[in-house]
Amino acid sequence: MSDNVTGAAPEVMAALAAANEGTAPSYGADALTARVEQRLAEVFGTDVAVFPVATGTAANSLALTCLVKPWGGVYTHADGHINVDECGAPEMFTGGAKLVPLPGEHGKLAPETLRGAMDKAHWGFVHCVQPMALSLSQATESGTVYSPADVRTLADLAKGKGLKVHMDGARFANAVAGLGCHPGDVTWRAGVDVLSFGATKNGALAAEAVVFFDKGLAEEFGYRRKRAGHLFSKMRFLSAQLDAYLADGLWLRLAAHANAMAARLGEGLSALPGATLRDPVQANEVFVSLPEPVIQGLEQAGFGFYRWDGQVVRLVTAWNTREEDVDALLAAARRLVGE
Repeated sequence: MSDNVTGAAPEVMAALAAANEGTAPSYGADALTARVEQRLAEVFGTDVAVFPVATGTAANSLALTCLVKPWGGVYTHADGHINVDECGAPEMFTGGAKLVPLPGEHGKLAPETLRGAMDKAHWGFVHCVQPMALSLSQATESGTVYSPADVRTLADLAKGKGLKVHMDGARFANAVAGLGCHPGDVTWRAGVDVLSFGATKNGALAAEAVVFFDKGLAEEFGYRRKRAGHLFSKMRFLSAQLDAYLADGLWLRLAAHANAMAARLGEGLSALPGATLRDPVQANEVFVSLPEPVIQGLEQAGFGFYRWDGQVVRLVTAWNTREEDVDALLAAARRLVGE
């Protein structure tokens, strides 16, 4: 049903147990938090400012507070998590900035769509919000990914109008593993100013990091995080998760496994009579249209997934999805179509 239903990776749990021994300075002054910033600088190949928080909603919303004023507008895909799944948190934390949803096939914004929206904006007109940021989901809510060239094209358009660029990376690891690129190529080298770096969906217990590539934008973030209630007194327990997650490439290995299971699932389901993939499988989500008897039969057999739109269902694989469980679902589906 979701990669949120899983537990934490053993390496993360071991790191939490180790962090529980002895004492450490509070509010992020501990050695683990400092090491997470160093690790992320190494991962991205550039100097960064890093702020651990507990949830993706906090990461996205607080990051946007540093990019837009209360009368600003944030361009985002209509299906973007900040637009449909965060209960108005971005608007609340920014003091009223408006999300401007845009359409796009397979969860992605197209350059011509963004260009058209900016061309129609009422720049300098006091009665209208002023465009100030672009937010991209990576991977998207449709399980697709933006290539480095995609990000660069969109970021160049946005920056040409003075907008800052935010990336919602709740499934960033899955996107990078799917692309096979350097993390820096799809972020700061492509024009991203700040990234919400997700770990919770990919093996952490509850840990995200706001990563500023433009460190000048981070000057107020510490105060905003504290005011929002996300400055943990025992920050080492967030940082321990991120430290283990980043060590020895664990984050990419976990994501690569989830992606492989999604590819196996998507390939098997799309081969069924009457089945059609709604979107390319490029990360760890599968959106597929199935015959109604197959959907009902799988539900009755105990398989869990979300109905998304009509006969389109969403299935999500995770860092610990077992190959035999994928094969069991595929076998059940084949039986239901009489194969």
